Amino acid sequence: MVFAISLLIIIVFVLLGALAPDQLSAAADKVFQFSIGQFGWFYLMATLAFLIFALYLAFSRFGSIKLGADDDEPEYSTVSWFAMLFSAGMGIGLVFWGVAEPLSHYMEPPEGAQGGTPEAARLAMRYVFFHWGLHPWAVYTVISLSLAYFQFRKGYKGLISTTFIPLLGEKRTSGPIGKVIDMLAVIATAFGVATSLGLGTLQINGGLHHLFGLSISTASQIAIIVIVTVLFLLSATTGLDKGIRLLSNTNLLIAVILLLFVLVMGPTSFIFDTFTVSLGSYVQNLIAMSLRLTPFTQGTWIGAWTLFYWAWWIAWAPFVGTFIARVSKGRTIKEFILGVLLVPSAFGFLWFSVFGGTGLQLEMFNHVELALAVQNDVTTALFLTLEQLPLGTIIAGVATLLIITFFVTSADSATFVLGMLSSNGSLNPSNKIKIIWGVLQSCIAMVLLISGGLNGLQTASIAAALPFAFIMVGMCVSLHKALTEEDRARRAKEMQFRMRVERLLENENTEHIKPII
Repeated sequence: MVFAISLLIIIVFVLLGALAPDQLSAAADKVFQFSIGQFGWFYLMATLAFLIFALYLAFSRFGSIKLGADDDEPEYSTVSWFAMLFSAGMGIGLVFWGVAEPLSHYMEPPEGAQGGTPEAARLAMRYVFFHWGLHPWAVYTVISLSLAYFQFRKGYKGLISTTFIPLLGEKRTSGPIGKVIDMLAVIATAFGVATSLGLGTLQINGGLHHLFGLSISTASQIAIIVIVTVLFLLSATTGLDKGIRLLSNTNLLIAVILLLFVLVMGPTSFIFDTFTVSLGSYVQNLIAMSLRLTPFTQGTWIGAWTLFYWAWWIAWAPFVGTFIARVSKGRTIKEFILGVLLVPSAFGFLWFSVFGGTGLQLEMFNHVELALAVQNDVTTALFLTLEQLPLGTIIAGVATLLIITFFVTSADSATFVLGMLSSNGSLNPSNKIKIIWGVLQSCIAMVLLISGGLNGLQTASIAAALPFAFIMVGMCVSLHKALTEEDRARRAKEMQFRMRVERLLENENTEHIKPII
């Protein structure tokens, strides 16, 4: 039922986009304005609450509980685990926005600052850290932790709906309510991943245009999607242990090589200074940024950037959360939370400091007009920056290869997850189901590109995210209830064990007492 109805809804959306792209774009814009205007506060409050909740669980009495049986060991090495969750989580986005977002904020900064100033540069880097740091990974953490706990600790199916059993009971979660929850998860995943695939396609097109002169056009982008679809379907059908893990490790290696090259060949001291001051500013202003809205000035910057990102991460949460849960069996709750929260966030901070810092240095002190180029075409930012470095053409080719491999790993991971969600939580969905979802999500990306370009991608992700944000709040409540019940049961067992031991000792002592004559 979940597979059939979700498939029908998504096909209707794809047909609507193909036959009436202008109407689709207009409808998406209305949903975007409604979401931001009415629920912007909810996005901010919920995302901050996810971060607080994750940190609380890590350092609470629940931190030692394993995601699995007490004697289970992690299925994957720590490096492979980080590589897979990072590649699935935000790989394409980091490459796409690594240079472009800091320069965009530099020209149009938040908090009423004047664009093109040192203060604008400081704000740009601080908000980049904010948008790609602890908050998005907290979103991924709470959903993946819930899924992993109920799947591997409690033995439930790997479905979003089963995480509500402590609140709703098994009968309701296996009935219409549970089916609706799983369908929302499937639809949110399909649209959220299509958003990323569309961004990746634009970036690949920009790289191939820079390297080989390929025209930047809808026809080129559709051709790219078709070719890469074949690649990620080949990876998805080889299974989790072979295709996805191998590509994820390759991704991480290429990303580190590219990062180190730009760090060494770029303005190294400036990059480290930027990292240091931006990290300090981020930590100092974390709470204020987390709850910042502009009701008195009616500004649009928060809606266009922060709220879009929060909705984007939530739209991605069913996919990334399910995938991270699938590869995290055997880790303790504390190890899981700190690993998922801190390591990818730290890598993201370093990535933006290297690429964003290099772009800002070239713009501010070398007078390379990168910001103007970003305003004209956001996909050119990375390649124009790399062009200023030694071996720029070669390293631009490496960057394009990285985008393609990130594209493939995101898509094949999503195909795997969609297969799980629509196959009653099967840990190894059939190749037929994975191929159907792989083709369909590529079609969604094509439709969004045709109907509205990047704007269409953004608004579609916002639409899919809103209902799922409420579901995630319920998942947190359900998880805490289950953990509390397990801890209470554990303490009761320990108390019973101590009482039995004490009675045995008392009996033993009584038997050895001799009567006094």
